Amino acid sequence: MHKIYSRPRIRIPKIIIQSKNRMRSEKGKKMTTMLVILIIAFSTVKLILDAVLPIFDTLCENRAKSIATMVSNEQATNVMREHSYDELFTIEKDNQGNITMIKSNVIPINEIISDVANKIQQEVDNRGRENIEIALRKFYRF
Repeated sequence: MHKIYSRPRIRIPKIIIQSKNRMRSEKGKKMTTMLVILIIAFSTVKLILDAVLPIFDTLCENRAKSIATMVSNEQATNVMREHSYDELFTIEKDNQGNITMIKSNVIPINEIISDVANKIQQEVDNRGRENIEIALRKFYRF
C-alpha cells in the first residue's frame, strides 16, 4: 500500500519556564489578580462618581438658591413689619396740597438694610445642614 500524500510533521518543543520556588509563582499570580481587580474596582468607582457629581452639584446649587430665596423673603417681610412708610420717606406738599418733594430718610433705610442682612445670616446659620435626596430617575438620560 502506498501513501497518497504525506509530509513530515513539524514538532514545536514545549517551552516550560520553571521557577525556583513554585510558591512564589502562585503568590505572584494571586497578587497580580488582586491588583487587576483593584484597578477595575477603582476605575468603576471613578466612572460612577464622574457621572453622579455634576448631577449632585446642580441639585445642591438649586436647593441652596431656593433656601436663600425663602429665607431672604421671610426675613425682609419680618423686618418691614416693624417699620412704616412715613418713617422711611417724608412727603412735602405745597399750599395747594400738591406733592413737591419726597425725601428719603437714609438712616432708617440703612438700619433696615443692615437688620435684614443680619437676620438672613442668623436664619441660614440656624438651619444648619440640609439633606438632599437624589431620585434615581435623574441618572437616566433618554
